[in-house]
Amino acid sequence: MRRLSLSGRLALLFAACTAAVSLLAGVLFNQASESHFIELDQQRLDGQLTTLRSALRDITAPKDLTRHQARLQEELSHQQDLALRISGSDGQPWFESAPTLPAASPGTSGLRSLSQAGTAYRVYTAPLTPGQSHSPQLTLILDITHHQHFLQRMQRLIWLTMGLSALATALLGAWAARSGLHPLRRMSAVAASVCATSLTQRLPAQQMPAELAELANSFNAMLGRLEESFQRLSAFSADIAHELRTPLSNLLTHTQVTLTRPRPLEDYREALHSNLEELQWMAQLVNDMLYLAKADHGLLTPRREALELAQEADMLLEFYRPLAEDARVSLSRKGHAGFAGDRSMLRRALSNLLDNALRFTPAGGSIKVQISERPQALSLSIENTGAGIAEHVLPRLFDRFYRADLARREGSNEHAGLGLAITQSIIRAHGGQIHCESGTGWTRFVIELPRKD
Repeated sequence: MRRLSLSGRLALLFAACTAAVSLLAGVLFNQASESHFIELDQQRLDGQLTTLRSALRDITAPKDLTRHQARLQEELSHQQDLALRISGSDGQPWFESAPTLPAASPGTSGLRSLSQAGTAYRVYTAPLTPGQSHSPQLTLILDITHHQHFLQRMQRLIWLTMGLSALATALLGAWAARSGLHPLRRMSAVAASVCATSLTQRLPAQQMPAELAELANSFNAMLGRLEESFQRLSAFSADIAHELRTPLSNLLTHTQVTLTRPRPLEDYREALHSNLEELQWMAQLVNDMLYLAKADHGLLTPRREALELAQEADMLLEFYRPLAEDARVSLSRKGHAGFAGDRSMLRRALSNLLDNALRFTPAGGSIKVQISERPQALSLSIENTGAGIAEHVLPRLFDRFYRADLARREGSNEHAGLGLAITQSIIRAHGGQIHCESGTGWTRFVIELPRKD
């Protein structure tokens, strides 16, 4: 079965609410009308009872009614819907103004309603002389059939009004719901049209109702993330092709040149060694790409072991010290802190940063490693002197295959622009963050790691 649309559901809900309100209002009005009729009947019967008590105050036996019978008939003849029964204290009837009256209910006093032979009555029983236990009983019987007819007509009108109101509300509700849900249909149309070539579309959140503005903003943010991810994926694919094209072209050209004519064994050996370097670089590039792919899918799970960051930094500084001395760059470290993390992964991240700093620090410059500790986090920064990085470049430093500018690009295949991306993946796998700060004559990479006791 086809599921009911949201507009249909709202229309039915509006109709049900209107029907319920109409029915409740009708029931209340019906009860109020009936109570009003009872009050009017009570007032009329009370007035008639006072008149009868005054006229019959000296009656003590059925024979006493003879001299008052003509007056009673004349009094009741002016009120065709009113009848009178006079009974003794024992319930025996003394006088009845009409031949067919509802059966008496001995011992019952006050106002009550009853129906007999399709006719509705209001019956009011009271003693002729209040306060006397053996006083005759006066029973006033009022025909209220016209009241009942009015209430029945009103009930039919209530049901008719309720039905028409529900129908009208359903139709108007469906129209209103369809008009109100137009932004959702527009959002659905935009979502249906989204593809790789139309990620630039956005919903006009300013024109949306307040209830949908947040959803529209979230939808636009999602499209923005998709567009950015798609652009990065496209750029990543292009960068991969670009990075692999050069070594593959070198391998192909070198091999073709080597095979153009017979050569000595040493020439073939030299060609194989040259090809081996290119293949090793390509293998490292593929391994780095696989490493980043694992990071993207959350598959990097660092082992947790107690580490002293100062010792790890000192070990790496000793490793790079011979290269630093050749480049006349000084290395130093300050501060210490303990951290539970993966030793090999953190060494790789710090090694990438130190290698990057050493390559771009001019002769006579310095590289400083600063470790600081706070109650909830610790910080490790690697700062080097040299040409600063432009501010608009800083957000892209950790993009894959990105090189800041010509001054920071290498002429060989030794560096493919994946080191900082790998470093960022490692730091994020440990729950931390890394960012770069730069100014005139200095550049600093800051790692912030959470403390986990």
